[in-house]
Amino acid sequence: MRLRLITVGTRVPEWIRTGTEEYRRRLPPECALEVEEIPPGRRAKGADPARAVRVEGERLLAAAGRARVWLLDERGAAWTTRELAGRLAGWMADGREVALLVGGADGLDPACRARAEGVWSLSRLTLPHLLVRVLVAEQLYRAWTLLRGHPYHRA
Repeated sequence: MRLRLITVGTRVPEWIRTGTEEYRRRLPPECALEVEEIPPGRRAKGADPARAVRVEGERLLAAAGRARVWLLDERGAAWTTRELAGRLAGWMADGREVALLVGGADGLDPACRARAEGVWSLSRLTLPHLLVRVLVAEQLYRAWTLLRGHPYHRA
């Protein structure tokens, strides 16, 4: 099974890349995580941000292809680590690709919401979109270690 974290934004600080890569590389091939960056929609002065969100949504869905789609959004369901591990086990058993979509500064297009199987919230807080990459990679690694009885997760 392949997990794909598809995010809007291409200007990524090195510390975000390093943090994300640290957890991404720890995951085994049967639970591989790939990070794909989508260019943001154009936001010109006085332009309608909804148009940029629409363009981003089209790009996100095109990148997701035929994968199962889940969104990351503060208005989604907040899962415990054990709940995430259960989801991950289900995704792995299903074997299809899973695309986790992270929108841009103005959120996700309704077309993404319509296509998604569900919405996952990392927190009720509004998190920087770049930081979400590191958090998702770490949480997926933590969930995988929980499934395998690895000592990384001690709670």
